[in-house]
Amino acid sequence: MDYLDKARRVIALEVAELNRLHDRLDGPMFARAVDLLLRTLENRGKIVVVGVGKSGHIGEKIAATLTSTGSPTVVLNSQNALHGDLGVVADGDAVLALSASGETDELVNLLPALLCFDVSLVAFTGRTDSTLALASHACLDVSVTQEACPLNLAPTSSTTVMLALGDALAMVLLEARGFDKEDFAKFHPGGRLGRSLLLRVHQIMRPRAEMAVATPESTIGAVLSEIARHRAGAAAIVDAAGRLAGIFTHGDFARQFQLHPDGLAARPVGEYMTRHPVSISGERLAVEILQLLERKRIDDLVVVDDAGRPIGLVDTQDLTRLKLL
Repeated sequence: MDYLDKARRVIALEVAELNRLHDRLDGPMFARAVDLLLRTLENRGKIVVVGVGKSGHIGEKIAATLTSTGSPTVVLNSQNALHGDLGVVADGDAVLALSASGETDELVNLLPALLCFDVSLVAFTGRTDSTLALASHACLDVSVTQEACPLNLAPTSSTTVMLALGDALAMVLLEARGFDKEDFAKFHPGGRLGRSLLLRVHQIMRPRAEMAVATPESTIGAVLSEIARHRAGAAAIVDAAGRLAGIFTHGDFARQFQLHPDGLAARPVGEYMTRHPVSISGERLAVEILQLLERKRIDDLVVVDDAGRPIGLVDTQDLTRLKLL
């Protein structure tokens, strides 16, 4: 048995179904679903997600994504809904119901009770003529031509499509509500992500007194001594007005030493520094440092004030120590 070929077949089938979802997505109906959820949230209502079986598991993930991006969402257990759990539903809420067939007994039996409330019903279903679809205010098609299961039985492609559509709905809703990085940080205060979103650059940088600073006329030998004394990986090079003019790193020295091994230590650093280096303001979010370091492929970032004068340095070693990397 060729395991790899079979695994690729599963992925290819699911990708094909995602492409079908992409191509058939109904613009007006999708917009209606977003508007219904948006209106609910603006009126301080919540989203109630309900599904049965594998659709229920996907619903839980969609609910978690919605909640973590600022859209209050709860999961209604379809098995217990008619035995008291309907108490989580209130007038003004929106219900997101998931069912591949749209005819699942537990969900169909629950619909009359749900619609006794003044709620908006958004359906994810593979049958747009089903009981669930016909009862909904907005129906989104999650049909698939084939499950990735070799028996075409286990929900695989269908649950992937359902999850992707849920992500699309949640992310469009996020943008429609103007949800930004600061809002995201409020809901994710723990761990690396929370720290990087809540902290400002000036809170994690090495201050000016702890960084190596030199002028373009300083010799490379003197600059290396300053770098070693401050246990840093780079020195900020400043002009006569104290503004950032360049940066000189251990990597710069290593490259230049290979080219000019003789007499390099006595040469002025201004001849070999990197001019116009990447810098950042101390008031920016720490998460922006991570993005800059990755995009520019650098290890050291100079922090400057409004006048372009160095006030600190961010070294990737510091980010590891602070558990931001």
